[in-house]
Amino acid sequence: MEHLAELRTRVFRSVLAVAIGTVVGYIVFEQVFDVLIAPYCDVPTAYRDASGECALVASRALEAFSVRVKTSVIIGLFLGGPVLFYQLWRFITPGLTTTERRYALPFVVGSQVMFALGLGFSYLVIPQGLRILLGIGGDNISPLLTASEYLSFFTRTAIAFGLVFELPLVLIFLSLAGIVTASGLRRFRPYAIVLNVTVAAIITPSTDAVTLLFLAGPMILFYELSILAAWLIERRRARRAVGARQ
Repeated sequence: MEHLAELRTRVFRSVLAVAIGTVVGYIVFEQVFDVLIAPYCDVPTAYRDASGECALVASRALEAFSVRVKTSVIIGLFLGGPVLFYQLWRFITPGLTTTERRYALPFVVGSQVMFALGLGFSYLVIPQGLRILLGIGGDNISPLLTASEYLSFFTRTAIAFGLVFELPLVLIFLSLAGIVTASGLRRFRPYAIVLNVTVAAIITPSTDAVTLLFLAGPMILFYELSILAAWLIERRRARRAVGARQ
């Protein structure tokens, strides 16, 4: 019962943090949305609407309000994320061993950093994908994106890149746990390349090859870095074993 009471407290604090962040997001919506729409503005005017203006439209009466609420919730999750993960960390810490605590905290912090890097990388890729998607219809089709449509596209793409950037942490964690080895990862490399490209094609919100390659490229690079990390972990583990025997 004490553990359940603590869980209730942790959940309440997390929800409160996200709620406060959402209120802040609602207040600063216009400034934040200017940042979110910047990739669309980076697309050449020839690939945007006929007027060439960097503006989205609302096709429904409640669309503007809906976009503002969704954006506010996204901002709330971003601002309340550190509090949420801290509460999760405090809740699971009593059940972890000393070694698990030593490994868990760097992975929690590292996952946040890698996810943020993935979001930043997607910010650079989205204009390229939009340029292809908006121009693929030729001169006979004049693109006119709605605000909700663009927000959905931006969110899905950013989350996809954020999750891809978590791949090396997952493989390193499996290597530390002894589930995978460097030699095993090297043998699986050809299949991993095909699998990475396939996964990138599935989770890529757009259908253009540029975005797919920009997503599959980091996945393959991270896989190679994970092989190197696994090799370093095994080498360090072997040195400790030799030192223990001596």
